[in-house]
Amino acid sequence: MSNGSKPGAVVTRWWWVRHAPVRSDGGNIYGQSDIGCDTGDRYVFGALTKVLPRNAVWVASSLQRTHQTAEAIWDAGFPRPAAMVKEAAFAEQHLGQWQGMNRKAFLASLPAGSHWFADIAVPAPGGESFMDLYNRVCGAIERITREQTGRDVIAVGHGGTIKAAIGLALGGQPEKGLAFDIDNCSVTRLDHHASPSVSTWRVPMVNQQPWITDDAHKAMHQPAGPEVVRETKLA
Repeated sequence: MSNGSKPGAVVTRWWWVRHAPVRSDGGNIYGQSDIGCDTGDRYVFGALTKVLPRNAVWVASSLQRTHQTAEAIWDAGFPRPAAMVKEAAFAEQHLGQWQGMNRKAFLASLPAGSHWFADIAVPAPGGESFMDLYNRVCGAIERITREQTGRDVIAVGHGGTIKAAIGLALGGQPEKGLAFDIDNCSVTRLDHHASPSVSTWRVPMVNQQPWITDDAHKAMHQPAGPEVVRETKLA
């Protein structure tokens, strides 16, 4: 028994890592566009190696920015796994004709208090709704949880993907998952507890950023957001 689980329960722990920040989008919405990310801040990735579990199953989306993020974690000293599954269902929401539009202007046009690009059931023109994303993410999570029961799963994904996973963990409430901030490179852990009589989720942590806990580094290593320009690192 661990982490508050009941006797007889099997716990499958999901460790979600959002990909590193994208700098080459020109301030535009990129959604499911397959563009690269900035993995230059080795301190950030070194901090991640200290909190992620060894001997885990690794999964990433089908988009290259998640693969680059995983490679940066391994290059920072984390033991490289024998394999990493590339799961298309974990790709970011396809935002259709909104992809390539100026992000700041688009978000400014939304009603006050909006958490996402549109209401969860409204699809982007030529793309998906958040519910489309939620349903495919949940299907893959449930399948992998059955296949990897009792193990640690490190999943490198996207902001929308991780918000969908949180919505599942909150009892199947996708709109509640949208209320959480998920910063680049942050860690979110969601634990699935299964026994003959119950199948449920616990939420031990959301959006943990281990690189900001060391006072020795006076510069805030905060990679979140495409508008943030990474400062020159201290010697």
